[in-house]
Amino acid sequence: MEDKDLLSYPTSSIKNKLKRKEIYTKQKKLKTKAKLQKRKRNKIEAERLGEECKKKVAKTQDNTKEKDETVVDPEDEEIKGEEDFDEFSEILKGEKEPKVIITSSYKPTKIMYDFILEFLRVIPRSVYYQRKNHEIKKIVEECSTKGFTDIIIINEDSKSLNAMTHIHLPYGPTAYYKLSSVKLSKDIPNCGRPINVKPEVILNNFRTRLGQRVARMLGALFGARPDFKGRRVATFHNQRDFLFFRHHRYIFDGPKEARLQQLGPSFTLKLRWLMKGTFDTKAGEYEWIHKRREMDTSRKRFFL
Repeated sequence: MEDKDLLSYPTSSIKNKLKRKEIYTKQKKLKTKAKLQKRKRNKIEAERLGEECKKKVAKTQDNTKEKDETVVDPEDEEIKGEEDFDEFSEILKGEKEPKVIITSSYKPTKIMYDFILEFLRVIPRSVYYQRKNHEIKKIVEECSTKGFTDIIIINEDSKSLNAMTHIHLPYGPTAYYKLSSVKLSKDIPNCGRPINVKPEVILNNFRTRLGQRVARMLGALFGARPDFKGRRVATFHNQRDFLFFRHHRYIFDGPKEARLQQLGPSFTLKLRWLMKGTFDTKAGEYEWIHKRREMDTSRKRFFL
């Protein structure tokens, strides 16, 4: 059977399963081959006519997302002026060093302790606070008087880490995230062990006013002036409103060769709400809250 006849041959009329599969596979290979030949012919023809051969860009949720009026220009003078006097400016300018408390929900399990131990290695000048039966408001009061700048509370449910609350002191704001895809060092192949130096922080793809605020809040955990000699980098990458955290170390194999070694932990955050002031779910005023029924009306709509 010739190739032309084979391409148009109806495989559904073949009763033998093996033969039907064989013909279908051949048809698939011929179609792929025909596409490549057509592409080559079009390229040759375009070059002959002196036209620029343009590649088709695949449509994705990222490049077809809805236009957001709150997208900001990082070089905008008005935005820079606001950021010079916000809650995080002293730390991000290097005028003040961050001091972070990390604690857990009530009755933490082993996985909670393992995660906090690794998270303490990520954030410089961070300490663990044993939760016991203390309420969040009491922890906020005590930490504010002792000069701490941030509180991070990790929550777990049925031995699974599922949420993170971040409180900036002394006057807020407070952010609440869904926590997922947690991987500890033991779950990461060829994982290294971090050294105790201040990492370089990369905050990528935060484009709206809300996104910039969240990025500055996360950046304030690490402070200014990283120790580049430590070759350590912590990354928060925003993609479709999911914040992917990764922790790496540069390894130089030669004068012009370098590679990355992943360090633990890795996890994903999803912002649920941002509140003015410190934690107060009853009387607190929300800057932004994710209302699923009202906001999740399109897959092409993002907020950070």
